[in-house]
Amino acid sequence: MKLADSDVHLTYCTNIHPGESWAEVRANVETHVARVKARVCPDAPFGVGLRLSARAAAELRQPHELAAFAELLKLGGLYVFTINGFPYGAFHDTRVKEKVYLPDWRDPARTRYSTCLAEILAALLPRGMTGSVSTVPGAFRSAVTAGDDTARMVSELVDHAATLVRILETTGKQITLALEPEPMCFLETSHEAVRFFEEHLFGGVARARLASLTGQSSARAEESLRRHLGVCFDACHAAVAFEDARASLDMLERAGIAIAKIQITTALEANVDGALRRELTRFADDVYLHQVTVALDGGKLARYPDLPEALERAPDGLWRIHFHVPVFQRELGSFQNTQPHLRDVLAVVRERGVSAHLEIETYTWDVLPETFRVGDAVSAIAREMAWTRAELEP
Repeated sequence: MKLADSDVHLTYCTNIHPGESWAEVRANVETHVARVKARVCPDAPFGVGLRLSARAAAELRQPHELAAFAELLKLGGLYVFTINGFPYGAFHDTRVKEKVYLPDWRDPARTRYSTCLAEILAALLPRGMTGSVSTVPGAFRSAVTAGDDTARMVSELVDHAATLVRILETTGKQITLALEPEPMCFLETSHEAVRFFEEHLFGGVARARLASLTGQSSARAEESLRRHLGVCFDACHAAVAFEDARASLDMLERAGIAIAKIQITTALEANVDGALRRELTRFADDVYLHQVTVALDGGKLARYPDLPEALERAPDGLWRIHFHVPVFQRELGSFQNTQPHLRDVLAVVRERGVSAHLEIETYTWDVLPETFRVGDAVSAIAREMAWTRAELEP
């Protein structure tokens, strides 16, 4: 929904609802999304944060399906302004773990998938609005081993930027691909994102490649790269990395990097000792990767790729765990969420609107221990949206 007296749009990501085929995703929009809209903005248009697997995107891309979906959106008072293009394949009820990053940005299959999503978004995006597609942060860090891996990622990203230039020129729709830093990935922190953009995506090689692909001058090519390539700032990921929210957002802005989307999320936090370590086993599911960062003495951090490994080897202390928990629920029994960090993020949005796209993303609902589920998913989403709107009020 569009927030009052601003150009900011708030939604939630439909990746909370299982569905890999287009028929399943459409059914989710007709049922779950419609129910959320009825609760949070019954009398105003409601924006959809659409998650499409590669399979669903290929099915929706068919002209008759796109036309039918556009009509469904119109009749339901809905509009699509952002797409989650991070998980390519199955995302629920199966072991995802580090496979969620594949294909990564070294692989042309990731580029083709992202192009499909961009073309769908261009067809659905209301005129006068910008669109965003969030994506993997390059690759999972341990997968990047060869010296030319970075060059391959840059090449694929610039090729995709050329597609976004073409879409803007032919449709008038501006879309930004938003790389989403995540713990243990090629881009893990905002600082790493800034360095990658400044040294590579905005550098001379990238500018020359885009100029060659589009016929633009070098200066225009840099403008296009800055317009069409940006970041998705996920508050859960930043909290797990122990980033200072305000400093990170300031740094991205100073570097001229578009913050195309902010994901409104909180991580699981615990002051771990022996008893709490045993309790944390309830969060060690077999579906998602739950990276862990432990704060050590002297400001140092210890990182673990998944919760089971941390439970076995990590020292006691303050742990932050990549497990998305409801943003309104500060206390979760013996644990907490990183709500103070999220409040800092939202304060910056409130003060100066650093991003026009806000998306709540608590996709781990199905694996959240039942003790911490408050009502059903639709009720929890509505509460998350109400909490976020209250935080954004002046």
